Formats: sequence, structure tokens, C-alpha cells
Amino acid sequence: MTAALETRGLCKKFGALTVADNISFALEPGARHALIGPNGAGKTTFVNMLTGVLKPSSGEILLGGEDITGLAQAKRVKRGIGRTFQINSLFRSLTVLDNVALGIAERNGIGHRMGRPASRYGKIIDESVELLKTLGLAQDAAQRVRDLPYGKQRLVEIAIALGMQPRVLLLDEPAAGVPSLESHRILEVLAGLPAGIAILIIEHDMDLVFRFARRITVLAAGAVLMEGTPHEVGADARVRQVYLGDKRA
Repeated sequence: MTAALETRGLCKKFGALTVADNISFALEPGARHALIGPNGAGKTTFVNMLTGVLKPSSGEILLGGEDITGLAQAKRVKRGIGRTFQINSLFRSLTVLDNVALGIAERNGIGHRMGRPASRYGKIIDESVELLKTLGLAQDAAQRVRDLPYGKQRLVEIAIALGMQPRVLLLDEPAAGVPSLESHRILEVLAGLPAGIAILIIEHDMDLVFRFARRITVLAAGAVLMEGTPHEVGADARVRQVYLGDKRA
């Protein structure tokens, strides 16, 4: 089976400093996968290469078997890679509906022509409302983003990413800064996303990781330390030592 997203020998160097070292990784279609590791392990660098923010020093990135290593960020989005960020990048003064609608308008190639709120465009508003219903945000459609609890703001960001109709969804710390009760709502939303979307979360919340992921990849010092099921990762002495802080390992 062709991987939804794959890297082969991916490396990134800044001068003499190697921050990604020969990373070979495969995200299967419909995967529920997590990427974990201590601070400085190279997680964000790796995701930035996947999305085109950074150019790898060497190696390949394939989306559905197609080499996208040289593609710009916008073209990768068009090909089916969606992403959220550690710190949300929403239009805080606009409504939830307008934020989502702008994303959908961009997917349709008309975002740059919007001279009025995106939600005034009929087909776009219909699709946006349906998406908000799916994520349990319909009642918040008219609220300005800045007035929402932070957990709901993270859900709006996920809604925007889904509005791009991705084949692969990269969620960079979706629960960062979110109170525990609201992080469980994010987990419920992730569990309800379409099975055909391959999802990779980069997350420090181990409770969320172990409840969400079917497979986990552990990075350390810019390289893959191991990959396995949540049970295998939790039982691995190397993981406990470098990430979970077990000095007995």
C-alpha cells in the first residue's frame, strides 16, 4: 500500500549543526499517528520540512507516492497537506464562520478576491456551516474568535485545516495551552474525523497521545529513536530515559 506521506533519508543541517538526521518515516492512509520527543528533538523542524517551510538538506518527501520535495508550501496544501500550528494563527477580530469560510475560499482559489466577508458567499457559507456542525462549533459561528475559550479556538483552527480537504492532516500540539477539560473535547473531535484522512499529531500531552494514536514515532537528537504501538513505546526503556524521564532505564 502506498503511504499517504513518506520521507526517505530526510536530513536538515544548519551549518555544522544537524537537526534532522536521516529520517525515514511513513504515514499510512487513514493513520492515527503521533510524533513525540523531548524539546530540541527536531519535531518542528521535521514538520516544517513536510509542509515546505524548510527545505531539506537531503532526502525525499512523497505524498501519495509523488515526490513533493521541491514544491512550495501553497502547492503542498493544494495537493492535500493540511496543518495547524503550536500557536494558532486565526483572524481574531473575525467571526468563527468567516475564519473557516476564508480557508474554504482559498481552497477554491478566490480568497484573494474577497472584498467582503467570506461568509456572504452562498456555497462557501453552506460548506462552512456543515463543517462547524461536524466539529460541534455551529453555535459559535457568529462569535468573534477572540471571544472564544482557547480550546475552541484550537478547534476553529482544525476546522480551517479540514476546509482545505486534506489527505494528510498535521496537528502541531493541538492541546497546547488548552485546559484539561477542553483538551478532551479536542480528542473527541479528532476521534470523529473522517477515517480516510491520515493524521499526525505532534504533542507533549502523553494522555492525549496514548489515547489517540495507533502508532507513535519517537524522535531524539534529530533522529528516529523508535516507532511502535502505544504499548511498545510506553514499555521501551530508551523512551523512558530520553523522554519520560525514568532514570532507572
